[in-house]
Amino acid sequence: MKHILIVEDEIELGRFLSRLIELKGFKSTHVKSGDELDRISDFSSFQLAFIDVRLPDRNGIDVLKMMKRQAPHCPCVVMTGYSTVKIAVDAIKHGATDFIEKPFEDINAIDQLMDRLLLDQPSNAGEEAKYERIAQELGCFLGTSRPMHQLYELAYKIAPKQITVLIEGETGTGKEVLTKFIHAASERSAGPLLNINCGALSESLLESELFGHVKGAFTGALTDRAGFFEAASSGTLFLDEVAEASLSTQVKLLRVLETGEFMKIGGTKTERTSARIIAASHVNLEEAVQRGAFREDLLFRLDVVKLIIPPLRERQEDIPLLVDLFLKRYGETITFSPDALELLSQYDWPGNMRELSNVIRRTAAISSEGAVITPDLLPVRLTGQTKSFPVAPSVEPVRFPDEWNKFSKKVMDIYNGQEQRSLDDVLSLIKKMEKRTAAALIKKSLHETAGCRKETAQKLGVTQRRIRYYLNET
Repeated sequence: MKHILIVEDEIELGRFLSRLIELKGFKSTHVKSGDELDRISDFSSFQLAFIDVRLPDRNGIDVLKMMKRQAPHCPCVVMTGYSTVKIAVDAIKHGATDFIEKPFEDINAIDQLMDRLLLDQPSNAGEEAKYERIAQELGCFLGTSRPMHQLYELAYKIAPKQITVLIEGETGTGKEVLTKFIHAASERSAGPLLNINCGALSESLLESELFGHVKGAFTGALTDRAGFFEAASSGTLFLDEVAEASLSTQVKLLRVLETGEFMKIGGTKTERTSARIIAASHVNLEEAVQRGAFREDLLFRLDVVKLIIPPLRERQEDIPLLVDLFLKRYGETITFSPDALELLSQYDWPGNMRELSNVIRRTAAISSEGAVITPDLLPVRLTGQTKSFPVAPSVEPVRFPDEWNKFSKKVMDIYNGQEQRSLDDVLSLIKKMEKRTAAALIKKSLHETAGCRKETAQKLGVTQRRIRYYLNET
């Protein structure tokens, strides 16, 4: 007879689980504290354990670790309240098989979970392979990197849960691909997966797309239109680059996450959505909160479970495999020499997989069929002694201090009466110097970041559009 351990200090909850287990014909042992747990001498007799993460005298994570030492083949399910879901996710990282939220709302789900875990014993290798199968079907590349496998394994375990997920990762790491995986592994896979890039639309257009609008709400609103929150109600809504949403839009997003309610643009009726939200950002949202660019309460709502995708430079062992993958995907016949592959593996890849893909396509486009690519045929930034980028303005940092001193002297001469200028002339001079100062700071930062505009924008706290403006590129 299967024997199931329950570690739960809430007596009624423990009794409920015991009755559920016994109705299935299994045996249960219920302990309500760490002290009672210590009286158990042999944990190898258990085939499954339910563990509360918060006991009065013991940390549930410590109980989990003890179980994994004493009975490594026993699946452990942690039980948690909504506010402690993060702890449950940490528990999975420490070896928990799954987690369930309290209070229990879906008894059938617990029943099915028990059947699944008990039937999978003594090995849950089949379960572990499921995430790889789904990833393969979707074309997700996991390679041999252990962090990537751990990331997708964790994503697979949280996919069936109705919780918000925040994905962080550099540009080109595959945040949208991971979102597709979570949607496909969830019970919402039959519903729609809708994507919207919060940084690609103006504030008014973004809100219209998210919340929809009613007829006559603005010029051109000829009919009522459903927004993404309404359209994705039975599925998943992916908010890409959520940090780019304005503070005003962030307030409205917060309301949806807290209550599931929203109003269409120009409407007076409260609408509801059940869409599962997955948000992503290439910037660190905690740092954005510190800068005042992102609402802290919205971050708390989004960051129920955070998945961080490692950059390509931290999984260099996968680069040769990726090269083969891209060559096959694009139908290219070229090959790379060992020293060329070595260079590709050593490069930092700030654009991650997207940049690697572009380099493969570019190299293939300028090479003849069947060519063997040697280092001299790779882009300069990969083959030089330095990994610097070609755009690196260097003149401005030297000239600007002289220009500033000259400007400062002129203003003081006017102030001291040594030069006569109208007030409008003075203000015009200051205005011009303001733009010159901004351009100089941007060029100095570009010089320091080897021409990387994204990093420069982050460093100066402006958008790349403003950088183009001050450099007179717009």
